[in-house]
Amino acid sequence: MRKRRTIAEIAKRVERGEAVVMTAEELCNSVRSGEEIGFEDVDVVTSATCGVMSGTFAVLSFQVAERDEFERASKVSLNGVPAFVGPCPNERLGIVDVIVYGPSHRDKNYGGGHLFRALVAHEEIEVAVETVDGREIKTTTTLDEITFARLCSTRNAFKNYFAFVNAHENEVTSIFSVSKFKGPFKELTFSGCGELNPLEKDPLMDTIGVGTKILMNGAEGFVIGEGTRSSAEKPNLMGIADMHGMQPEYLGGFRTSAGPEIWTSWAVPIPILNERVWENVKKLDEEIKLGVLDVHNRLPVGETTYADVWRDFSVRFDRSSCIECEECPVASLCPSDAFDARAKDVNADLCCNCGACVHLCEGEAFSCNLGVVTLAGREIPVTLRQSDRRRASELAAILKQKILDGGFTISEPVARFNV
Repeated sequence: MRKRRTIAEIAKRVERGEAVVMTAEELCNSVRSGEEIGFEDVDVVTSATCGVMSGTFAVLSFQVAERDEFERASKVSLNGVPAFVGPCPNERLGIVDVIVYGPSHRDKNYGGGHLFRALVAHEEIEVAVETVDGREIKTTTTLDEITFARLCSTRNAFKNYFAFVNAHENEVTSIFSVSKFKGPFKELTFSGCGELNPLEKDPLMDTIGVGTKILMNGAEGFVIGEGTRSSAEKPNLMGIADMHGMQPEYLGGFRTSAGPEIWTSWAVPIPILNERVWENVKKLDEEIKLGVLDVHNRLPVGETTYADVWRDFSVRFDRSSCIECEECPVASLCPSDAFDARAKDVNADLCCNCGACVHLCEGEAFSCNLGVVTLAGREIPVTLRQSDRRRASELAAILKQKILDGGFTISEPVARFNV
């Protein structure tokens, strides 16, 4: 007889303090070490992913002027980042409703991701409003003054991310590189947290559905549907969470050679309902394929696994090896602006462990085993990771503790996806 249990049964075990909750990393390390562990031994596995997720946007509603000071807004920008006004006109209320895309940007160095992080860090934001009668209103605000602030996604947390190479001679700008993408086959960049990723743990969405409770950037939120371009082979999710509860170290701006992007984070509990779920949560990096595409046409040129690219999760900096370049390439190209060349200091809250600095630094002051991928006899070094495995691991641990402490309840989806 196949073993089964329900989310309600698992939630009761959590409530009674009887449940065994493991992070995906803990479980996979146990499996990798040969420890005998079975379906009966684990109730919930906490999964997480952190990285560049372009399909992220914010919905904000807040006061910018007194009642009847203007009829309605025609344009709004926040710290120079353009916002879409409406759909509600809020006529003569002095309120604006806006939608801000994560990849929207003021300039090549500052975009929606930087803005969202500034809001979550409770920094003061400059607001510029153009009214329908041609007036301009300038003010400031903070997240504490924004009554409605939700971060949403059109598609986040893909099960199947890709790696990219440039198969041609010419260098190209791309959202998948921080400097011009070198070719042919000179470097490889990739996304995805491998064996920690929520939809690698539950690819058939036996436990994840509409209404599944999640953590988005540390704040409690919900899955609201399947994301755009989601399919049975390549599922992804839409979600929503209140920005007021988010932690700034789990989201931010990420500069690419094609302009600013946004990185954000999800953590999702996977209740172990049946043996199918159990077999999937045990999958290791070595078993998870990572397709390699040509950045020009997005067509396949090969395949590897996450075991080849996730060797070392953290980037380290040795101050004594800094050769004090006249113009520091790390400081100028670090996608999250985490390195201060003058102070010789890495801001750990901003650093997303992408590893770009390892190949950019002429003095080899930065170190991390980024891995090498072999394709058709070529050895191609990994030069950029657009996901942060260390932060994903932290978030899975945070979610585990919240479940054990009773601060996060396992929820039954209100609707299932047709997978």
